[in-house]
Amino acid sequence: MELDHSACYRAVSMRDTRFDGRFFTAVKTTGIYCRPVCPARTPLAENVDFYPSAAAAQEAGFRPCLRCRPETAPDLGAWKGTSNTVSRALSMIELGILDEGSVEDLADRLGVGDRHLRRLFSQHLGASPISVAQTRRVLLAKQLIRDTNLSLAQVALASGFGSIRRFNETFAALYDRPPSEMRRNEKAQAVQDAAAGDVVVQLNYRAPYDWPAMLGYFSARAIDGMEVVVDGKYARTISVGDNVGIVVISHFEGKSGGKIEARINYPVLSDLPQIIARIRRLLDLAIDPELVAEHLSKDKLLAPIIAKRPGLRAPGAWDGFELAMRAILGQQITIEAARKLGSMLVRDYGERIENNGGYSQLTHVFPTAKKLSETDLSHLKMPRARSGALMAMAQAVVNDPDLFSIRASLEDTIKSLTALKGIGDWTAQYIAMRAMQEADAFPAADAALINAYEKLTGERVKPKQLQDIAQKWRPWRAYATQYLWSSLAD
Repeated sequence: MELDHSACYRAVSMRDTRFDGRFFTAVKTTGIYCRPVCPARTPLAENVDFYPSAAAAQEAGFRPCLRCRPETAPDLGAWKGTSNTVSRALSMIELGILDEGSVEDLADRLGVGDRHLRRLFSQHLGASPISVAQTRRVLLAKQLIRDTNLSLAQVALASGFGSIRRFNETFAALYDRPPSEMRRNEKAQAVQDAAAGDVVVQLNYRAPYDWPAMLGYFSARAIDGMEVVVDGKYARTISVGDNVGIVVISHFEGKSGGKIEARINYPVLSDLPQIIARIRRLLDLAIDPELVAEHLSKDKLLAPIIAKRPGLRAPGAWDGFELAMRAILGQQITIEAARKLGSMLVRDYGERIENNGGYSQLTHVFPTAKKLSETDLSHLKMPRARSGALMAMAQAVVNDPDLFSIRASLEDTIKSLTALKGIGDWTAQYIAMRAMQEADAFPAADAALINAYEKLTGERVKPKQLQDIAQKWRPWRAYATQYLWSSLAD
């Protein structure tokens, strides 16, 4: 990925926030790399190089700045670069595919050769897949040292290091000091609520961010006993494997812009990287809204909607199976009716939790696929074919736990989903958009989507016609969908 040295230097000189996360500045005289918004004195132009990613800067031998904290830069990995393969690979890495697997495994999942994948990473990110994964791990460790009161042993576990020794060696090599010294320097600034046993993590994003719209989405669909929106916060029960917990998500405006705060109460620290990755996907934090808006605003139909709702995101899902079941429940009925059916499902078959984190409304986690695959759901107030589809989906996930993992392309995703009982194109596109964060998914047969287009244009179209119209919105059709839906609310 080629970076214009003079353009990057101008952005650094102006501390231009628009470039935060787009590149990193490596200072050759100090051996440190910084964000473009670093408050330190701007170095001379001849003393700096620019890298497209933190991993590239670290691979070149530079260590992170302790002042501007590169670990807190907006992570734009989900869209950075023009390669669709790299974007998908980054999403998989964030979810931990390289924690136990290899680059060859990652390449195989993407349908490319591992040498080709390494070339793509070098071209677009300036670093190898392994370096990207290692950089994520060590930057998360730095954030946990600074922002929590977790012990260093707990930090090592929570950031994905296999051993304390490896953690200490990696950290000392990168920061030129042991983690214990950094903890002494940073401990006074910790925001960890040790008494409650919570881990509090702050997640950055690229502004603008329409938090009220995101909160409204959660509120309208909140399943009783599992989710609640109260006091401007979204709280829900979570599970990873057999372990259950609570996460409370809030948004606040700070001096340097808005941030998401996730308060996580969960018993197994080694799952923390995956939990953070899921929260980021749930809130669609990795997208660059300006990039999306610039493309979609070329359409005169969408331009005024985008101008009215800057920062609108495409909400994701905590879990693919949960989202798929909710999508089937919502087939051809209202959001409120689907919410009530989901509440009944959770109440009757979800595991009851012991610790609700102070939220008495939270009592259950979503039922497991195994539980529902063994349950006769024909008593639910819905057509028998739909309850059969629910049970078939549960069995499909039991048979293939990776059913909702990211695939090589949107086409592969839709093909695999529509092969399942009771899953047509609309449901498959909706699952792809929400559970797999497919930015180009487009449920053309959605009645609300067709109604929104008709209200805006006065023209009634069929799904195939809308599909043809939407070609100009690619590769951001999921966001065009979100804007059209929002126009109905307006």
